[in-house]
Amino acid sequence: MTALADATLEQVDALAALTEMLVEVERTISSLQAARDGILAVGSRLALDVAAQAGHPDHGDMSARTVAAEFATALRVSDRTVQRRMADAAWVVEHFPLVWEAQGAGRISAAHARVVCEAGEHLPDAASRAAYAAQIIPFAEIESPARVGRMARRVAERFQARSIDERHLDAREKRSVWVKDVGDGMTQLGLLGPSALVHGAFERLTQMAEAVQEHESPERELTERELPAPEPDERTLAQRRADLALDLLLTGAPAGHDRGEGLLAAIRGTVSITVPVTTLIGEDSTPAELNGRTPVDPATARRIAGAAAGWDRILTHPVTGAVLAVDRYRPGPDLKRHLRARDQRCRFPTCGYASVDCDIDHHHEAALGGATEESNLGHLCRRHHVLKHHSPWAVEPLGGGIYAWTSPIGKVYVDRPPPQNTVTFTEDPAILAPF
Repeated sequence: MTALADATLEQVDALAALTEMLVEVERTISSLQAARDGILAVGSRLALDVAAQAGHPDHGDMSARTVAAEFATALRVSDRTVQRRMADAAWVVEHFPLVWEAQGAGRISAAHARVVCEAGEHLPDAASRAAYAAQIIPFAEIESPARVGRMARRVAERFQARSIDERHLDAREKRSVWVKDVGDGMTQLGLLGPSALVHGAFERLTQMAEAVQEHESPERELTERELPAPEPDERTLAQRRADLALDLLLTGAPAGHDRGEGLLAAIRGTVSITVPVTTLIGEDSTPAELNGRTPVDPATARRIAGAAAGWDRILTHPVTGAVLAVDRYRPGPDLKRHLRARDQRCRFPTCGYASVDCDIDHHHEAALGGATEESNLGHLCRRHHVLKHHSPWAVEPLGGGIYAWTSPIGKVYVDRPPPQNTVTFTEDPAILAPF
């Protein structure tokens, strides 16, 4: 049977019309995305102009943060994300105006624009970037982003004024590691580094995974001193590779960086788990939470609890879930534990930084008479701590851990403590019903 061979003429015409509509919608989306980038670029330029007029010593960084926070709270997204988008948009608009114009006209998509700009990132001057863009844009209008990316890198090399060695030294400065929570108790660990080292590490993991697989293969002959494995290991190569990578990162010593006294080898990874006691004792299946950010399955939470030296106990209201008190089986700073349990994250609107990575801030400064008490304290990540003190953003406690933030243009955003990872109880209407 041949696909669509039995389609009627009307059905074929309908498919053609749908295809044309889809193409037109995609062009419109690309144009709107370019328009959004233009607005973000203007916002970035506005921040720099304000800083230049006032002679700010930070070259506009705080002004850019302030504008990004204004945009972000209005859009209900992270201001870090918005500031990054502002910088990216300004870079594209200023360095590759021909690419931005082509996207705005719907001739290429945002994906095409991204690969073209990335390939020409290190071109040294406006003239070479313009010449490069003029050559690659016609190709981008008729090919997929994947194909355009390969061709763009080839075309960009014709206009490079610096050697690959020089460019690699610059690119090495961007090496980093990051995490991204993806749900269901799973998180991605990303790493950007020199290609030779990253591919070497990946190949080593692959060889280790294959060696484990071969060693545990049921077809392999067992020596006299070995005992059969109790259960066959049915992990895939990718699963073995991931398990080995985490095993090495959590238990292996960084031989290339450690000191003679084994300072780094003694460091162990730590996490913070919040889990309802009913889940802990196996009477409930409410997920635990890791670092106040992502769900963790109860079985994992119980294993961690069994190996923990001590726990913070958070007492919550059985109906509302609000924090009533925090204590610990071992003595410690009660107020800090209470704030950490209450806030869980940075208290600036839209920010998701975990409280363990934040500063504890006096909303009314202690130097001006602000009390060091729960109602005047809250967690702020370093970025928003600095923003609060060095921009027109202002915060006012409303009681109960609720804070009202006022933006530079006068908009007010209320930030409430996130709900606790706890179990609450409600009355059963059937029980209360009269007989």
